[in-house]
Amino acid sequence: MSSISIIGSGNMARAIGALALKGGNTVEVIARDADKAGALARALGNGATAGTWGATPTGDIVILAVLFAGAVPVVSEYGGALADKIVVDITNPFNAHATGLAVPHDTSIAQMVAEAAPASTHVVKAFNTLFSHILAAGDPVDVFMAGDDTQAKATVAAFVTSLGLRPRDAGDLSMAQWLEGASLLEMGLARNGLGFNLSLGVNLGGME
Repeated sequence: MSSISIIGSGNMARAIGALALKGGNTVEVIARDADKAGALARALGNGATAGTWGATPTGDIVILAVLFAGAVPVVSEYGGALADKIVVDITNPFNAHATGLAVPHDTSIAQMVAEAAPASTHVVKAFNTLFSHILAAGDPVDVFMAGDDTQAKATVAAFVTSLGLRPRDAGDLSMAQWLEGASLLEMGLARNGLGFNLSLGVNLGGME
């Protein structure tokens, strides 16, 4: 099993943290507001701990569960504390109305996070196409991933599997641009008739 540090204390942090603990992983919750980190750790129970903002995360995998506008600043602030870590960026760079992406068309927030992180940090995009309540339900949904380091993706895939979910490798980190676009597509589908009880997935035509 994996040791996980979650930077953030919102709904996605809660959903991932609960599934991680259920899957036998250790979980550290970190938030700029220490009271919120402590409250979430207590709510999760099962040995979840609250970390100290700015200190080196205890987890080998660091889940970046903040608003997208804070993703690069947080990674820059942590700096060398993220060296040799796997950072999983779950954010979506939506504009104010979630009708478009708020990053240049030739990049992604995940690539921007990678540029801000230490050279030894391996950034993997994952979980961004899942609504928090879909994650919290614990159904075996697909988790799309993108990253440049094969071993880092394998580690994240094993973590995803421990949650009872299905890892789907989409390719190198440049594919994060399309995963962020896929989440925007999902928002459009949700708003135009399908509702928010949906997730994007792979249909293998009865092959599994």
